[in-house]
Amino acid sequence: MPNDGSAGPGGERHDASSADDERKDLDHLRARIAALEAGKAARAHHRWRSFFSALLIVIGCVLAPLAAVAAWSADEIGDTDRYVDTVAPLASDPDIQNAAATRVTDAVMKYIDLPKLLEGVAPADRPLAEKALGKLGDSLESAVRSFVHDKAVDVIASDTFDKIWIQANRRIHAAVEKALTGSGGGAVKINNDSVTVDLGPVVDQVKQRLVAQGMTVAAKIPEVHTNFTVLRADNIGKVKTYFRILQIAGFWLPVLALVLIAAGVLLSTHRRRVLVVAALAFAFAMLLLGGGLTIFRVVYLNALPDSVSQPAAESVYDTLTRYLRTTVRMTVTLGVVIALAAWLSGPGRWATFVRQSWHSGIGAVRASADRVGMRTGPVGPFIRHHRTWITWVLVGLAVLTYILWSYPTAWVVVGIALVWLFVMALVEFLADDREGERTTAAGVQAGS
Repeated sequence: MPNDGSAGPGGERHDASSADDERKDLDHLRARIAALEAGKAARAHHRWRSFFSALLIVIGCVLAPLAAVAAWSADEIGDTDRYVDTVAPLASDPDIQNAAATRVTDAVMKYIDLPKLLEGVAPADRPLAEKALGKLGDSLESAVRSFVHDKAVDVIASDTFDKIWIQANRRIHAAVEKALTGSGGGAVKINNDSVTVDLGPVVDQVKQRLVAQGMTVAAKIPEVHTNFTVLRADNIGKVKTYFRILQIAGFWLPVLALVLIAAGVLLSTHRRRVLVVAALAFAFAMLLLGGGLTIFRVVYLNALPDSVSQPAAESVYDTLTRYLRTTVRMTVTLGVVIALAAWLSGPGRWATFVRQSWHSGIGAVRASADRVGMRTGPVGPFIRHHRTWITWVLVGLAVLTYILWSYPTAWVVVGIALVWLFVMALVEFLADDREGERTTAAGVQAGS
């Protein structure tokens, strides 16, 4: 019993200490479990963010080529001057001129009665006709066709055809919506899945030149309307539907694609790395559009009937899609420039090496300027103090310049990037970190 009384207080203290240790261990264990659960929840949250980030970027990149086609279609329809600028070079294209001259020649030859060509000419005009036709040889038809073709070429190679072509295509722009619904009239219409331009005015000019050259029988040719195919597409009913959809989406689809890509980048946890991947994916998607245009060109030309001039059809296709190809090259360049900028601003070894080389080069130039007595004065400290704000202002100006540029090309993107780099080099040169050191050293030397 005395044993129990003497051991009581010590045993109670031991039990209390053990209870405290157990409680601490239990609290520590609970904290570790909570930390593990929080880490597991954070990882799950991170996976979901990464998933939705990738999903948004993929959808945006898939929509990007469609957005480019929609914007190109809307621009070609919504801007008359742009459309005319697109098709105007076709009037001076040799393949187009030759195809149009052949079409006009065929139309004129249908109304010239060769056996009665000289008999129908008045006696007073017969010497002029004989002189114009020359020695016909064995083939009267071949000689007359060659003669008519030469006059057609003369008309089409002149400014007259340029004016006719531009006027007709201005009318096609004004009537394109009606034409695409099959109800367009005038000089531009859709027949048999083809968008055509009436060459009747050219035929009339050829008639006048033939009469002037002594072939007065050409004056009896009635008013002729012959169509020159600008664009041909099978199942044009579907094309009309797709065209209307693209026209409506011409503004909103590019905006949606850019918003999705930007949202995917902002949602990610490693934004710089994801921005590099997203920019390159965007550039790759636009490259696929360029490849699709090339493949479709082959399919389109192979589907044309034999009566259509292949060289002329190639010229028409290449001319109509040249602005779209310019957009493809521009967007690919833009994606590469953004990816390169994001990579160079990152912590990677090679990116750090490039930045250090950049600073070292500018520092060497600044040191040379310092040796010849050049001073930045109050400009240097101001730029050094506000360098971050100045950098973002310059980025904003570069982006604003790109947005306000009417139709930027790949060279415009490269030019904006180079100008931005030059201005940033100037900022780095003027933000002389050693200006304060030189002032202090000068004060010390003056005091001594």
